[in-house]
Amino acid sequence: MRQIFLLILLFIVGQWLVKALRRHDAQMAQRTGAGAGASGAAGGAKGANGDAPQLAEPMIRCVECGVHAPKSDSVMVAGQPFCSAAHAQRHGARPTGRDAR
Repeated sequence: MRQIFLLILLFIVGQWLVKALRRHDAQMAQRTGAGAGASGAAGGAKGANGDAPQLAEPMIRCVECGVHAPKSDSVMVAGQPFCSAAHAQRHGARPTGRDAR
């Protein structure tokens, strides 16, 4: 019975030490200005000025192949998003209407 209590006590002390070390690392990162340290990945990335977190870039789905690509890398043709110019050309060259049969 004593061993179980000792194990529980060791677990609680270990958890307390881990939290204390994380708090210390976060305080050191704030003081040095390195907001993207070990604590920055879990708490959200800070912007260049440190005020607001940066949002992830939106992804679009290619009409031709269905692959998701960043919006900045995508090609918009006739209001439809494509992952590359080659897919936009291939989709534009596809027959439509009665010719598609």
